[in-house]
Amino acid sequence: MTRVTVENVWKTYGKQTVLERINFETAPQSFISLVGPSGCGKSTFLRMLLGDEKPSQGRILVDGVPLQAEPSPDRGVVFQKYSVFPHLTALQNVMLGIELGQSPVLGRLFGRKRREARNLSREMLKSVGLEAAENKYPAELSGGMQQRLAIAQALVKRPKLLLLDEPFGALDPGIRAEVHEILLTLWRETGMTIFMVTHDLSEAFKLGTRVIAFDRRKTRPEELEAYGATITFDLPVMRKIAPPPGAVTSPAETEEAMPKVAVAG
Repeated sequence: MTRVTVENVWKTYGKQTVLERINFETAPQSFISLVGPSGCGKSTFLRMLLGDEKPSQGRILVDGVPLQAEPSPDRGVVFQKYSVFPHLTALQNVMLGIELGQSPVLGRLFGRKRREARNLSREMLKSVGLEAAENKYPAELSGGMQQRLAIAQALVKRPKLLLLDEPFGALDPGIRAEVHEILLTLWRETGMTIFMVTHDLSEAFKLGTRVIAFDRRKTRPEELEAYGATITFDLPVMRKIAPPPGAVTSPAETEEAMPKVAVAG
């Protein structure tokens, strides 16, 4: 159950301000949808969460501890372009994360540790519906299957944070809905916190427990360099919770308790 705190984060490149005054805190097991126009810094913010970028000002904390300034196993990431290795089978792709984590020099495990890694990877493939495709290469898989493989690859190390950068943009609507449900199931089962960048507002509200929008308040040409994007709205999403079979509940008991709407001003 991971809590993320963002304190007065700015990001600049030379004289260009990309993000400014980003402040918020997440509840444990949040699913944060990040939306906004192209070029407003959503992916830049995601890279700061990953550790590929550092804030120019301010800080990001995970469970009260400053975020490590480099990628680590406690953060998984899935990109829009399927981030899998074409020369490895589905099973080998998932196992690779475990092998590199335990044996960064050799990149291989042996004996009992290798058997354990293989069994864990097979369980992960089963959880995303790819147990029958473990010996297939990415080129033999459909787009939806490749993205499910990328999700399995990101989750096999049981990260605290899962970062998604337009992960479903290249999928057909039917396949996208299928992968949505797989992701939601894994999110509920693992209790991790998710940040997802998307341009699709319906997807943002369908998957997220909270939708945060980035945008520029200063848009005149002479202001574009000095002023960056900030949070323009921050909305909770009310969800219906399915009661156990046979249970009798009131409508109020089937709604998650969510915070009041917080609008940046």
